[in-house]
Amino acid sequence: MRDLGCIQSPQSAFILNLGLESLPFRMKQHCANAQAIAEYLQSNEKVAWVKYCGLPGDKYYEVAKKYLPNGSCGVISFGLKGGRNAAETFMKHLQLGSIETHVADSRTCCLHPASATHRQMTDEQLDAAGVGADLIRLSCGLENAEDLIADLKQAIEKVGGYGRPVFPHPAAAGCRGRG
Repeated sequence: MRDLGCIQSPQSAFILNLGLESLPFRMKQHCANAQAIAEYLQSNEKVAWVKYCGLPGDKYYEVAKKYLPNGSCGVISFGLKGGRNAAETFMKHLQLGSIETHVADSRTCCLHPASATHRQMTDEQLDAAGVGADLIRLSCGLENAEDLIADLKQAIEKVGGYGRPVFPHPAAAGCRGRG
């Protein structure tokens, strides 16, 4: 009720209905992309941890297999070795993923809460809230999974040891942003 009011406007109901019609098709792609990306992240040596209930070893894996046999969801949480600095460097080098708070969008959206929605909190407060400074939340969109993995890979490769950025040329060391 807070978002729609007591009674939806006809336009809001129409738009909501349009989205519901394609939901099963979109969810299949969200889940397939998330599974492929989670598996890639889990195999990457610069990734410290991955939370996705579709991965064997995740604490919710058995529950997800039982109740979500066609795929779990399109949202993955992960952290990079190097903590906050590594996460910030990674975010600066994403090209396909949009830096937004949305989930279940048709576009892939990525967020580093410690430098966005929770930026007012210290690292200690973030840990107490269960939102570590290294946490990156990725909501997989409908793009090609191989393209998304390639984007993640190039952004992770820009993260040097302990979160220091890797620049291809010394003159580029002063450059920031998405270029």
